[in-house]
Amino acid sequence: MQEFRLYKSPGKALKLLVGCAAFVAIGCLMLGRPDAPRWVAWASIGFFGIGLLVSLFQLLDRRPQIIVNDVGVFDRMMHHEFINWALIQDVYLAEVNKQAFICLVVDEAFEPSRRQGKFKQGMASLNKGMGFQELNISLGFVSIDAFRFAEFILAMRSAEAPQREALVRKAIANL
Repeated sequence: MQEFRLYKSPGKALKLLVGCAAFVAIGCLMLGRPDAPRWVAWASIGFFGIGLLVSLFQLLDRRPQIIVNDVGVFDRMMHHEFINWALIQDVYLAEVNKQAFICLVVDEAFEPSRRQGKFKQGMASLNKGMGFQELNISLGFVSIDAFRFAEFILAMRSAEAPQREALVRKAIANL
């Protein structure tokens, strides 16, 4: 079984790390100035200090973010099991603040919120109200062309089982 794995981009994590470190440094400099409000300095240090920890985790985390094979697609942030190609009815791209998402349309019977409580179902309906689906692949930390990846998922969805392995091999060479 052929598969390919997409990992978090170290460049994006490094940008986040540098940006957070700059604001922590500004907060530290503000503490040394008597005319600067101390609460603003501590808020900056606290908030962007947490961002520093998150960016370090993103930088050092080497687990695959997205796994694609002839069975389905797996996104570590979205769902905790493979989403079978047969379940995917449609795919479309959505973008929020230059963050690309691939939205996977599945039958209502297979939506993850059906097995969850009322709160999760409410959040899922809010997600749909904003133009997304319950199953969205976030491409924010992965360096890949979102349009080509969405086209690939569409091709895998409509392909028969014998063709999927060839499509995965082709994607390994081209994506």
